[in-house]
Amino acid sequence: MGRWGHYMKCISPERKAATLAKLLPPYNMTVSAVAQMEGISEATLYNWRSQAKAEGKPVPGADKSSEQWPAQARLAVIIETATLSETDIAAYCRKKGLYPEQIAQWKQAFLQVPPVDDRAALKQVQKENKQLKKELIRKEKALAEAAAILVLRKRLRDYYGEADGDD
Repeated sequence: MGRWGHYMKCISPERKAATLAKLLPPYNMTVSAVAQMEGISEATLYNWRSQAKAEGKPVPGADKSSEQWPAQARLAVIIETATLSETDIAAYCRKKGLYPEQIAQWKQAFLQVPPVDDRAALKQVQKENKQLKKELIRKEKALAEAAAILVLRKRLRDYYGEADGDD
């Protein structure tokens, strides 16, 4: 092990976590790319990854269900692989720490979303949007009023001079 063993101990847990995070979505960098970037050996990264896996932390390819992938990341994967051949998908999966059947499952899941839920969600978003617009208009009016008052005060002060000094 020699000097590298010592080097590993010098890396803070925060840096280690940040380094491991680069292997996960949304970055999905390869082990070799992260190793070069961080100046850490690939062996060390694979080590850390298996340690993290053992501790139950989300790591690329940690489990076959990969439920820790957020919906946006899954959708990105579906889109990125849509035009790929089976061979290319297999290579893509190896790079991302995924399984081809996972992508197939995600595709199915996206296709099976019932449209009724979408309408309800859309209504909810529109309602929130309306409330936010009302709130914004109210705040803009209040701001305009405050600005007008300040202008009036200044004009009155200029007109009467600062003599009374009540302010």
